[in-house]
Amino acid sequence: MNHEQLKKTLRSLPSKGADWIGLKKITSKIKFHSVKNGLPLSNKIYQDEGVQIEVLKNGQFAYSSTQDTSPNGIKLAYEKALFLAESSSKYPIFPFTRETRPQFKNQPSPHDFNQTTSGEIHDVLSLSCDSIKKEKGLIHSEGYAALKETETYHIGLGDEEFYSSKNTIDFSLKAIAQEGTEVQTRTWGNTLQAGPEYFQKELFKKEATRIAKEARELSFAEQCPSEKMDLLLMPDQMILQIHESIGHPLELDRILGDERNYAGQSFVKLSDFGNYQYGSKALNVTFDPTVEKEVASYKMDDTGHMATKEFIIKEGKLLRGLGSLESQLRSNVPGVACGRVSSWNRPPIDRMANLNLEPGEGNFEEMVSSMERGVIMATNKSWSIDDYRNKFQFGCEYAKLVENGRITKTLRNPNYRGISTPFWHSLKEVGSLPTREIFGTAYCGKGEPNQAIEVGHASSVCLFNGIEVFGGV
Repeated sequence: MNHEQLKKTLRSLPSKGADWIGLKKITSKIKFHSVKNGLPLSNKIYQDEGVQIEVLKNGQFAYSSTQDTSPNGIKLAYEKALFLAESSSKYPIFPFTRETRPQFKNQPSPHDFNQTTSGEIHDVLSLSCDSIKKEKGLIHSEGYAALKETETYHIGLGDEEFYSSKNTIDFSLKAIAQEGTEVQTRTWGNTLQAGPEYFQKELFKKEATRIAKEARELSFAEQCPSEKMDLLLMPDQMILQIHESIGHPLELDRILGDERNYAGQSFVKLSDFGNYQYGSKALNVTFDPTVEKEVASYKMDDTGHMATKEFIIKEGKLLRGLGSLESQLRSNVPGVACGRVSSWNRPPIDRMANLNLEPGEGNFEEMVSSMERGVIMATNKSWSIDDYRNKFQFGCEYAKLVENGRITKTLRNPNYRGISTPFWHSLKEVGSLPTREIFGTAYCGKGEPNQAIEVGHASSVCLFNGIEVFGGV
């Protein structure tokens, strides 16, 4: 069914007292490729399409969805959404109005997708595995890539209309080395808003060679010491730190209790916004869906709220929550355009999008030279955090010991632990723009039933003082 037919179908639905009706058609196509030890492991395509109907009646929103995109299929889904809205209005949590869904208008602008072949992707991954296995002591290599094309057409009964399309890639390389009984792994990967043109042979060969050498290096390395010391986190570890100890605790639906059954609550209280000193003055965090190539960049969220860059934390002070329009009304806390769906069969909920730590003025070499004794850590290996997103313990793949301002040796099995707010208060310095990198994840999970969605984070290197560091498996 094309866009004009969808509009005609929406307008033909009987009102039956509904204050607002919205429709989203979401089409996605994902190509999966994987290679193990240079040999093809899988090569498959997954396609999905469906329509979501949203209804506001008696102050309550309700949703239904269908893969039957015929007029009759959409009408049946609409009738179900109406029934759910009427039923929930008997036990309301909060009365919403038509103003909760903004007027939006956008001229459709189709995107031409680059059609790199599956064979070319496999060639890049196989070449990467070959580069890894050239390093002495390497016992295993893997390459993985997923390329996703998504088109969303969003219309409302008040002539609202919005079309968007995007390409995302999710990829990783893995190198495993063994020396005696010691086995160590190094990985490289990312999730970005980009197309298959990103899979350049020279880039992947370079990174494959690097992680192979570092895996081999780790197999001979000393165990990370256990003591309080300075900690310099590289951007590929900072993304997890931002995600878990800032992003999830500041989701308003979590603070309101909506997530406690599945993913827990938050140590943050509604009264903290506008008052709480979350970290040191070096901490500046923005919700920014405008960054090119960052995976969760978009013009409008899935409720029709136009997206803009906003400071969540400024000079350490907590200003805004990660809450969509419904959560903002319920909590009376300022939020952002973050009502997002992972698919046509999931309703919009409060999600992180691009949550970024703004660059500071630190120079990497000068930050290292300022460390009397400390550790530089890169690339997450393991993580654990409590249900309130407060106490955490993270492990990394790779580390370097710093003594008297000089990098002296490689360390294996590095870990660190802390409590969210005290940890961010220990932030001494943030690296400048040249040290900043953009990363993302394709599988941030939340909601019942689960919604796995892409989330982006950008960060420079960051220096923390007096952190509990320890070695372990």
